[in-house]
Amino acid sequence: MSNRDTLNIEGFQFRGLDPHVFMGTASDRYAGWLGQIYSEQRYAGRISRRKKTIGGTAFLEDVLPVESVEEYFQHFRVLELDFTFYRLLLEEGGEPTQNYHVLQKYRQYLQEGDNIILKVPQVICAQKLWRRGQFVPNEGYLNSETFRRQFYEPAVDILGFALTGLIFEQEYQRKKDRASPEAVAADLDTFFQEIPKDDRYHIELRTEPYLASPVFDVLEKHGVGQVLSHWTWLPSIEKQFAKSGRRFLNSGGQSIVRLMTPRGTRYEEAYAKAHPFDALVDEMLNPGMVRETVELMRTAIDHGVRINIIVNNRAGGNAPLVGQQIARRFLEMSEASPS
Repeated sequence: MSNRDTLNIEGFQFRGLDPHVFMGTASDRYAGWLGQIYSEQRYAGRISRRKKTIGGTAFLEDVLPVESVEEYFQHFRVLELDFTFYRLLLEEGGEPTQNYHVLQKYRQYLQEGDNIILKVPQVICAQKLWRRGQFVPNEGYLNSETFRRQFYEPAVDILGFALTGLIFEQEYQRKKDRASPEAVAADLDTFFQEIPKDDRYHIELRTEPYLASPVFDVLEKHGVGQVLSHWTWLPSIEKQFAKSGRRFLNSGGQSIVRLMTPRGTRYEEAYAKAHPFDALVDEMLNPGMVRETVELMRTAIDHGVRINIIVNNRAGGNAPLVGQQIARRFLEMSEASPS
């Protein structure tokens, strides 16, 4: 670890938890984290405001400049950037998109030891896309050439050493629309055979029936990690892990746990409760989520696997404060059961 890897849980400095533990968040730059992760005076007069409509309700978000990532990495070892989920890095003709330029700007402020996980654009891994008020079939689903040329190659070129993970997130499939696990596995097998070999791939399948042997066998074959996600319609992360036989499937020796929303709570409801993301919301934070996350951390350490814990504000109201809960429980468990 670097000389920045100190531990001060009360000061939200999580870098020194354990060499195998990489604590981080889903996105950054939230003004609600001022006084926790970010310095109050440093960004005076430089906070922008954007409007976001969720479930028909308009919310205002105050956003810090990209350079705030320097302060972010004084506290965390990994950051998941999710804006790449919504747009490719290059247009079909090769012209850089807005996301390309934003990612370049992030790169300017990264140091050795800073780690970025990117979400692969939904046009690659979603079976359906929301277009003009309805879901329509995604004609580019698992298009290996689009992935390689318009996302993977420019991402690797921009981020270099800092790119440590790529997440393929597939949306929930309703029962009447589902393919069989065997069909999903066959599609994934073909896709991962065609794209560049890389040990940084992970996939999050949000349809529980797809967490089945045919799919896990394909993931293991290609060294693709199973993302364990605390999310609305999925079973607990412990049950998800059990479905794969408690195996760490990523060939790079990594695992990703994403703490997204309380189980049974829709995105819109979780967002409304958590906004403006500056405090814990007691009824949102599930003690079982914290306990199971810490148990997975211990299991990963015992197997020599690096575990990335990605916390979303919607998991409890404020991601840094959720991180504190996890870190405290981890230290308590470590003291009780030293390795």
